[in-house]
Amino acid sequence: MNSTIESAPQTSGPEQGKLAVSNGKPPYGLLNSTQINIVTTIDMSRALQTWSLADSAYLMDNSPTSTGKGTPHLETVCRQGQVLNWLLYFVDMKQQSDGTWPQFAQIVNIVFLNPGSTAVYPGQVCTEFKIFGGPDAVRSKLVPSYYYWAGAVLPDLTPGRYPYRLIVQCNPPLAQGNSLLQLDGPALRVIPVDAPSAGA
Repeated sequence: MNSTIESAPQTSGPEQGKLAVSNGKPPYGLLNSTQINIVTTIDMSRALQTWSLADSAYLMDNSPTSTGKGTPHLETVCRQGQVLNWLLYFVDMKQQSDGTWPQFAQIVNIVFLNPGSTAVYPGQVCTEFKIFGGPDAVRSKLVPSYYYWAGAVLPDLTPGRYPYRLIVQCNPPLAQGNSLLQLDGPALRVIPVDAPSAGA
């Protein structure tokens, strides 16, 4: 889970960051029935050669007004309270001629950053992330594959730009030790719940 994200900034009193039911807003995830899928396509072969996702990962989403689609710098336009799903897709997913499988990866963390820096954002942006997955029917029915993370933008989050770091782990882990790759560049552009054009 995103253990590096702690609590929401207290900009409107001690109840900021909690369910905003007193002002008529419904609970998390119910402010907009349209969920936004953020899909990261990764060329794992290239990523392992360069040990970087900077030139090996490309992001897309289904929000009509997002910018930077097809690049590592996707800026996803979403509303307060909207549910977001992060998924991974790989360029090469077929079994090799020698019977082995290409290297995959799974999301292990999504860390929001302060705008213009690599410092961790001190507040909470989304509800606690949940990971989803099931047995890998192709490789092993005993090993779950967690490629899918989901969370809802806080319903009273201050509108603005929230950059984040996507951290993935090679699956299976590499024998030489460090198996983590990270990508700085994508961001959320949070707009008010009643604003148009955010996954509508």
